[in-house]
Amino acid sequence: LKPLRTVVAWRGRAEWDQVMVGLYCGDSRLQQEALDRVSAWKSRYGPKMPLAVDCTAELIRCKVLDSSGRLKSHELILSYGLALVRFVNLITERKQKMVSIPLRQLAREVDIPIWVVDLRHELTHGKLPRLALCRKGCDVVLDWLRKTYWSRQLGNNLCEESEDEDEDEEQEGMEENAELDNDAWE
Repeated sequence: LKPLRTVVAWRGRAEWDQVMVGLYCGDSRLQQEALDRVSAWKSRYGPKMPLAVDCTAELIRCKVLDSSGRLKSHELILSYGLALVRFVNLITERKQKMVSIPLRQLAREVDIPIWVVDLRHELTHGKLPRLALCRKGCDVVLDWLRKTYWSRQLGNNLCEESEDEDEDEEQEGMEENAELDNDAWE
């Protein structure tokens, strides 16, 4: 019997890789195209969307808005702040057990810099930080996501086979990645 397949929102490995490259390329136009693709995935995949993809998209959206020059400093702080708070909350939430564990401890377990958790605390409970600190937090978190999630996904596509076998393997790999993503964040 063939193993059950998991349905994913992306067409295949090539689309996945193209979106990852687009998100991290630094070109606002290409980043917006990648964000549009992620939005399409989200509409297809709903709550099954990998957290790392969702968080990456929100943080990149902040950078695109920032580079557009259309938002004031205060609006950018709020935008970056929401994306950073959501990142820390979503990434650490799955590690919470029945007993509440401090965010700093959870962050250490997954190698998130403690100062990012402190930034999240300030954004949530204190005085809003400077825009420069929010930008730096965004860059650090995007780098963390690239290293711990996106690069790991790219590493699974190293062998060359016939085109038909590639497509089958691509789909199976993406299905495994979707499952791996949810397990890895727990």
